Amino acid sequence: MKQSVAALLLILIIQFFITASLLWPDKESANLRTDQTLVAFSASTVDKIRIGDEFDNEVLLIKSGEQWLLPDLENLPADSVKVRALIQSVSGEQETGAIAHSPAARQRFQVADYYYRRRLTLFSTAQTLSTIYLGTSPGFRKIHARNARQDAIYTITLNTFEAAATSAAWLDPKLLQVRAPIKIETAFYTLSFQSGRWVSGTGGEPDKAELQRLISALKTLQIDGVAGEDMQRELATKEADMMITVQGLTGTVTLELITVNNRHFAYSSEYPLFFRLVAYDFDRLTGIDFRLISGLDG
Repeated sequence: MKQSVAALLLILIIQFFITASLLWPDKESANLRTDQTLVAFSASTVDKIRIGDEFDNEVLLIKSGEQWLLPDLENLPADSVKVRALIQSVSGEQETGAIAHSPAARQRFQVADYYYRRRLTLFSTAQTLSTIYLGTSPGFRKIHARNARQDAIYTITLNTFEAAATSAAWLDPKLLQVRAPIKIETAFYTLSFQSGRWVSGTGGEPDKAELQRLISALKTLQIDGVAGEDMQRELATKEADMMITVQGLTGTVTLELITVNNRHFAYSSEYPLFFRLVAYDFDRLTGIDFRLISGLDG
């Protein structure tokens, strides 16, 4: 009899603990309800960003006035739109609360301090604001993120490639554009904007379609990256296929256009490096019909 009672008591105790374990909120669940945001600073306060990846690549971005620069690329201008979008992604309000907190989750989502896909360190006036680890992606334009000072793991709107860890990936593709040309000179033709119209150096009237192609090419020119170190040295010894000097409202710039082994490059008097161009943009500048643009045909 006593053995039966003891057995029943043991069964009741086991059932109690099973029920309690199912219903009692664990630490992880409790935290999920209380965490609010990934970071606690305004995007406007960030003036320096250091980005590293799992392959030990690293890039530094520094804000100067309203522009972002790349110190490792001779302080060339970075794509400020891309930089601001990155800052907004990590500093913006999250759509939902944290999805996990545990050390195991950090490894599973690749947001541990020793295991990550991207590491972003954001600064303000030389003070570290936060270090953010970016990991796996749960879906389109979504990525797991964790602040190094927190256990909470969030999902933010961002692609991994939008946090590249190489300087070339951040270079402003529009840096060679001339938005408002008023004089254009080459070895083949000269054009100037006078009294509200374009005039050729020959005295003729430039063909309107050819003129529009040239101006459009200057205004929309995009680089395709920076030439490699070996190519930089080789290009420095090459003679330009064509040189274009363009006077704009903010100054004068000379572009040297060079082809090496069917690859196209440009050098600007404003910057110390050679840039890659796609064939389409190269051809738009070098393929202008000098007779039409000079008003000699028509």
